[in-house]
Amino acid sequence: MVIGTTAGLHNAATVVLSIALAFVFGYGMTMRGVLRAGVNVRTALKVALTADTVSIAIMELLDNAFIVAVPGAMNAGLTSMLFWASLAGSLVGSFLLTTPLNTPTERPATAAAEPFRVRPPLTG
Repeated sequence: MVIGTTAGLHNAATVVLSIALAFVFGYGMTMRGVLRAGVNVRTALKVALTADTVSIAIMELLDNAFIVAVPGAMNAGLTSMLFWASLAGSLVGSFLLTTPLNTPTERPATAAAEPFRVRPPLTG
């Protein structure tokens, strides 16, 4: 939202940009952790897609619906308290509503990555 507002994009373009960036950064953060565990890129991508797609989609739906529903929020500038309050409210609300959904979606992803985890050599 901040990038689209700063760039003066149309409201629809701002929403599309925020959704695209949420998926890119969400998948990227998950893949970074999975790759550090020693999993190959293809498997890491599968894990990220499994773990994050539903969560990010719901979070973005709720987040953008909230911002669009607040009168004037999409047209408020970066110096407006309305912009920042609606952004904060949308993020808090969507976080609270999606947190219960994240626990069930994380379990299959963790289980999918387990066989590929690099384990330290046995000593002793």
